[in-house]
Amino acid sequence: MFRLRRFLKDYVVLLIIGPLCKLTEAVLELMIPLVTADIVDNGVLKEDASYVLSHGALMVLMGALGLGFALVCQKSASIASQGFGTKLRNAMFRHINTLSHAELDHLGTPSLITRMTSDINQLQLAVAMLIRLVIRAPFLVIGALVMACTIDLKMSLIFFAASPLIALVLYAVMHRSVPYFKDMQKKLDTVSLLSRENLSGNRVIRAFNKQETDAKIFEQANNDLAETSVRVGRISALLSPVTYIISQAAIIAIVWFGAVSVNVGQLQTGEVIALVNYMTQILLAMIVVSNLVVIFTKAFASAARVNEVFDTRASVQEGSEEPTEYDADAPAVEFRHVFFGYGEGGDALRDISFTVPRGRTIGIIGGTGSGKSTLVNLIPRFYDARKGEVLVNGMNVRNYTFRALRREMGIVPQKAVLQSGTIRSNLLWGDPDAADEVLTEALTAAQAYDFVAALPDGLDSEVQAGGNNFSGGQKQRLTIARALVRKPKLLILDDSASALDMATDAALRSALRQMQDMTVFIISQRVAAVRNADEILVLENAALMGKGSHEQLLKDCELYREICISQGVLAADAAGKENGL
Repeated sequence: MFRLRRFLKDYVVLLIIGPLCKLTEAVLELMIPLVTADIVDNGVLKEDASYVLSHGALMVLMGALGLGFALVCQKSASIASQGFGTKLRNAMFRHINTLSHAELDHLGTPSLITRMTSDINQLQLAVAMLIRLVIRAPFLVIGALVMACTIDLKMSLIFFAASPLIALVLYAVMHRSVPYFKDMQKKLDTVSLLSRENLSGNRVIRAFNKQETDAKIFEQANNDLAETSVRVGRISALLSPVTYIISQAAIIAIVWFGAVSVNVGQLQTGEVIALVNYMTQILLAMIVVSNLVVIFTKAFASAARVNEVFDTRASVQEGSEEPTEYDADAPAVEFRHVFFGYGEGGDALRDISFTVPRGRTIGIIGGTGSGKSTLVNLIPRFYDARKGEVLVNGMNVRNYTFRALRREMGIVPQKAVLQSGTIRSNLLWGDPDAADEVLTEALTAAQAYDFVAALPDGLDSEVQAGGNNFSGGQKQRLTIARALVRKPKLLILDDSASALDMATDAALRSALRQMQDMTVFIISQRVAAVRNADEILVLENAALMGKGSHEQLLKDCELYREICISQGVLAADAAGKENGL
């Protein structure tokens, strides 16, 4: 947790003022029992009403001053804790955005959401308690012990016997609680994961009538979290009663031995009352400390999870070069003996080599899991090759800054993702300064203009979160249009036309062929989508099994021929020839 103190550097003044105000309040609180004893011994016992009233007014004044100092501390704690949380969230969000896909895959979206919300909220609470109570509570305990010594040294031995016992209980509970709190946060990640999966895949769950099964899985995870919470709650629940028993036993001892001392004239009645008040203050302070132990135990567990994110470094480190001119003879993309694998698993790509001249259209086809998406993800450096080189415009992608590498790329991922806002705001991601004419041109090429123009608000039509108010095909066409708005030199379509009908898909590919000087990668499992490409790459089991035109691969690549047969391409071609088509 101490590693996160850098987010408090702008609140140093508040971190000083708050505890000082609380310390002043604690001093006033420690003086109250002495004033009470004075009122009893010199006012009540001597029946001096004016003395009682004057010192009573002094107590009211001290209480009012204490309230004022407490309010200043409270405001300081609120400003500092909320500011700390805000800065920490911003820094964590920025850091997450620097991580590559590999680290995001490892940490997981639900876990990151929990860390940015629940864990940081716990740290905010800890900062507030740090300012308000961390200094006050121990000071009250120490101050009460000192004040007890000034009243009667022998009676203070009761205080010194009770305080270590209470401290021992606090340590034992904290020692047992910390592992459980860490475990609770991990199980909260699981609950978040299941919740996210259920909400995002609700239609599929309903389609397969799996609501009850899903509910049972969630219930099991939720009950697991509840059991851990109950277990740690039982341990934490011991704090207050055990400390209360020790403190009450000490008060009984004070009253017992104090009465004896009063009888023999060693103590006055008011001093015994003061000693009881000081023991009560220690009890209340220890209860506060016990609650602080729970809060800071959770905070340390949360801080460890937050620091784990900050300690995670991107495996893909940004280069430093931002070239403005390229070798005109250099190929648009080149792979040289590239190997890649996810984590500790086997190779997802194995010894891949090919060259793509500028302005060519490249089709990539293969079975599920053959490495098609993995291959194109290496071009914009979403991942880095384990061995070999990936070159764009003749330069190794590792040497580019991310901005320079991706500024002339248009990437359309497998899953069509739209942000809440309007169609216009989504398209402007491609180019924030694009005019309406450019947006219209991109929509037309993506075969999306007709349905957008038919909407009442056109480009300003609302896009709900995730684009859920559009069909799958409409979302795919809008994401393609978004990529085309920036007029990319390199366009990657990662199976991004899978929801389109054959006619729309053909019209889209025809429109793309009209765009000059643009290198296009088309990933698809449909032969019809790639057969007219200048070159087709055939992948299977992480290896490049063949490359060439449709006609060449039919002759030379058995795998490609099998794919064509399975999709009825050869039969359709034969039928077309018979009919003179």
